[in-house]
Amino acid sequence: MAVYEHTYKQYTGEVTPRWSRFLVLPRHSYRSIFQSKLFIAYFISCFIWPLICSIMIYLHHNAEALAVLELAVRRLVPIDAAFFQNFVIYQGMAGFGITLLVGPTLVARDMTNNALPLYLCRPFSRAEYVIGKMSVLLILLSLITWVPGLLLFFFNAYLEGWGWFTQNLWIAGAIFLGSWVWILLLSLLSLAMSSLVKWRMAASAALIGIFFIPSAFAAVINTIFQSWWGHIFNVRALIGSVWGGLFGAVQQAANPRRRSWQSRSLFAANLEPPVWSAWLMLSVICALCLLLLYRKVRAYEVVS
Repeated sequence: MAVYEHTYKQYTGEVTPRWSRFLVLPRHSYRSIFQSKLFIAYFISCFIWPLICSIMIYLHHNAEALAVLELAVRRLVPIDAAFFQNFVIYQGMAGFGITLLVGPTLVARDMTNNALPLYLCRPFSRAEYVIGKMSVLLILLSLITWVPGLLLFFFNAYLEGWGWFTQNLWIAGAIFLGSWVWILLLSLLSLAMSSLVKWRMAASAALIGIFFIPSAFAAVINTIFQSWWGHIFNVRALIGSVWGGLFGAVQQAANPRRRSWQSRSLFAANLEPPVWSAWLMLSVICALCLLLLYRKVRAYEVVS
């Protein structure tokens, strides 16, 4: 409309609270994400292992079901810290698959189509943009990691009784904290790769490379120097060390009944660096991802 007509009016509708404006981004992102049948099928499959774990917990407290299946309680996997640690590990790997499907396009599309100025010209800060994009993964990964993990913990506590709950409350904290460390790491790495590499396939390949290529490099360093220092470059070993520290895997590995269960873990104790070094390196990785996002997420780009 022509300005001289003065027919424009100020917006008088309801204003979104400032604290919740970042939620606009995940709301619109989910509309496109859940249009993919492949993603829906994979997301549903992520709940198969929690369902199996809930059945295992139920069988521990149902003698009739064990009699029908002709099983003995001693043949079942014990419901202890190792059980929940392996649950976090398997669900964490499932979360890595979700990150590969969703993460590489979150920022890359906006940067490829020069959409960042449209976001940031509004009362919408760069921090809110990054938090909004991260929320897409934070919510999805939470639904398959710590949320079902805590439900399983409280389900077993309900069957075991108040005594088991008070003695093992620290396991619930380990599930929550261990899952969130993994969720934040995946979210920041995927957003950083998405902002750095604007092509989806290249961003996915870079994300896979970050988790698998350094493991070979770390093995060479450890073999040459006969130490664990090579694993500070191995993200899988770092997160495995953090999980092992939270769940007390070192002490549990001394128990012969649990050793075989833990030996099948993708993050065996003999491949892990010390817990302090794992926390330090993961903090450095997250800080570098935030620095990269700070430099790349801008309303304009200067090309020299």
